Amino acid sequence: MNVLKMKFIANFCWIIACTSLMFSCKQSTDNIKEVDVCIYGGTSAGVIAAYTAKMQNKSVLLIEPGKRLGGLTSGGLGYTDIGNKFAISGLSLDFYRRVGKHYGKLEQWIFEPSVALAVYQQYVDEAGIDVLYEHRLAGVEKDGAKISVIQLEQSAGNEATVGKVKAKMFIDCSYEGDLMAKAGVSYTVGREANAQYDETYNGVQMREKHQFPDSIDPYKTPGDPSSGLVWGISDEPLAEQGSGDKKVQSYNFRLCLSDDPANMIPITRPEHYDSTKYELLLRVLAKRPVGNLWGFLKFDLMPNHKTDINNNGPFSTDMIGMNYDYPEASYAKRAEIQKAHEDYTKGLLYFIGHDPRMPEHLREEMLKWGYPKDEYTGNGNWSPQMYVRECRRMVGAYVMTQANCESKEVVKDGIGMAAYTMDSHNCQRVVVNGMVKNEGDVQIGGFGPYPISYRSIIPKKTECENLFVPVCLSATHIAYGSIRMEPVFMVLGQSAATAAVMAIDKNVAVQDVDVTSLQQQLKSNPLASGKTSDVLVDNDNKDAVTVKGDWQLVNRGAYGPSMLVLEKNDATASVKFTPQVQTAGKYELYTYLPKVKDISTKNHIQVFDGQKTTEVPLIPADVKVEGQTSGEWVSLGTYEFSKGSEAYIEVMGKDADGKVVADAILLVPRS
Repeated sequence: MNVLKMKFIANFCWIIACTSLMFSCKQSTDNIKEVDVCIYGGTSAGVIAAYTAKMQNKSVLLIEPGKRLGGLTSGGLGYTDIGNKFAISGLSLDFYRRVGKHYGKLEQWIFEPSVALAVYQQYVDEAGIDVLYEHRLAGVEKDGAKISVIQLEQSAGNEATVGKVKAKMFIDCSYEGDLMAKAGVSYTVGREANAQYDETYNGVQMREKHQFPDSIDPYKTPGDPSSGLVWGISDEPLAEQGSGDKKVQSYNFRLCLSDDPANMIPITRPEHYDSTKYELLLRVLAKRPVGNLWGFLKFDLMPNHKTDINNNGPFSTDMIGMNYDYPEASYAKRAEIQKAHEDYTKGLLYFIGHDPRMPEHLREEMLKWGYPKDEYTGNGNWSPQMYVRECRRMVGAYVMTQANCESKEVVKDGIGMAAYTMDSHNCQRVVVNGMVKNEGDVQIGGFGPYPISYRSIIPKKTECENLFVPVCLSATHIAYGSIRMEPVFMVLGQSAATAAVMAIDKNVAVQDVDVTSLQQQLKSNPLASGKTSDVLVDNDNKDAVTVKGDWQLVNRGAYGPSMLVLEKNDATASVKFTPQVQTAGKYELYTYLPKVKDISTKNHIQVFDGQKTTEVPLIPADVKVEGQTSGEWVSLGTYEFSKGSEAYIEVMGKDADGKVVADAILLVPRS
């Protein structure tokens, strides 16, 4: 009996062991992970999309091919391209509020890379987001018009921790649109001809911005074409204005440098240094001398003695014409292109500071700057994120065009807004009439915020039913130039994730999501967490604004579409903002003060909180407006507001010695 028992136990253990081994082998062989929402690309949009879906009780996997979250926002672009703050909403605005908290302000649009990275990590930690680093897309499996599984490989060349991911919904938040492309979704690269979408600023554009002055010789030996072209100049003839091509606007790095001796690593001679690459800079400076580095490097100062340096002028940090292969290149080829851009940029900085042909005052100034010791510590103090301004662009259910930017065509299914100038950096450097010229730079603004179509972030239904593309969205080259800003990407990431949750809950294709319900969800739950939201009243909210007196409507430089301006002193004139408070409680009250010439040195604002009236003086001279923005929010104090619409904030016209501005008011919940 004991022997039988022992045999039975041994056999039972053997069966259990074999079962465990089989299960273990299946896990290691298939190595598959199942989630509700899979997000590819840990960019700013990717983090916000992951947070949104997780806060709405969905299982989420965020895949980041590199080692760092936040994309360009944590990769050097600290001088935010805003356009108009009115367009930035939800968690995107919350990001800049969190950055502001770090710096002791309501919002901060100018920040250090490490601060942005820390804020993105906050979102990951708060929601408990599962992040898979150093994994990249290897393939896509589809079941009809749906992605069933994506295949992954280890970015660093090792065996993938997760080999496959199965999900109900996928969101491609990469700058390259790799998931979109491998899923068989239609896309384009380069510039459409103007005629294709009845545009004006698309295609080849020879214009005046960031342009070489006349008479800059393009040849290695000036005046001798047989000597060959100087590095960086194409021998391709200039095509017809407005014609389409596959050229991609130039890439660069947004440079974080430091002039703090205690936090500075000197700029040394980089790998593959070649001084001949900077010959055109010498020729430009000889023709058009500059007093400081700002003359050809766009120096924007960050907190703590740091910078965000961007391209500026005819020859700068943009490596024009060297990125055409990047959008559809292999991972290895992309790495080569990025390394070439890194070498070029580091070489430029070294050249400025050390080449004896550079003007001495510029060399001396450059030597005051170095790489910050406390940034990008895991990447040799250099940003791992190249500025991929534009790559693939989906051709989806709706294509955003110049007409949308200029509000000649206004969509009804808006799920976010854009407001930035239609902007493209140069695409090529060519010879025109024996002179070197840049081509492709476009900077056309003058329009207000406009809605971005839901259909522009989803593919055609026949191509894919469970994919969102909020970064490489469906837009023409010139419309994409207005939309492609980091704050807008975060807005669209949140919108995509919210729609993904709705599609899962309703078991429908992304093309069949109820957009009206989506719009309402984004409005009613802007932080994706149910927290009490801000109360905003803009002067364009006619039902909540009462105007007395001769106020003029001004359509530029405002928060939102317009602002009201009183040209002269009038004690009887006023603009009354009446907020609709949904949740009673303590709120800090702000008014928006735009940059206006000849503004009154003092303004009077009357606040009625529902119980008592307080008059608050506002001194414009005390307000410092920073960054690419029209103005600043100015605190008027903290008040207890009751639920309803009894409270009001009234901008008065009395005692004015200049222009009085009434633009917008904001109530921010305070615990």
